[in-house]
Amino acid sequence: MKELTTKEEEIMQFFWAEGPLFVKQLVDKYPDPKPHFNTLSTYVRALEEKEFLDHESFGTTYRYFPVIQAEDYQSRTLKNVVKKYFNNSYLNVVNSFIKSDDISIDEIRKLLDEVEKSAKNK
Repeated sequence: MKELTTKEEEIMQFFWAEGPLFVKQLVDKYPDPKPHFNTLSTYVRALEEKEFLDHESFGTTYRYFPVIQAEDYQSRTLKNVVKKYFNNSYLNVVNSFIKSDDISIDEIRKLLDEVEKSAKNK
């Protein structure tokens, strides 16, 4: 799976939330000032080339739909961040949060409880 640019990811959020869309409908999802139709169309075609979207024909126009689920993309992205920035160690991730005070001891205990419950249910 290829990486998404920030703009491509923004566009995918619309598809993941709404499902199939025509480019015109995508334009309408944006607040004013709306991006130009041709600009979004170019991004959508790039997303199709990257195999994040596919389309079905309706006469001379296309309706695009996601072929990658948001959860799959999020999971893959998280794994890449852990690999790239934390030496492929989730322990290093948690340690980083602890050192920067982004997670409390109580939250860690809660997380451990959830992991233990999940392991018991398997």
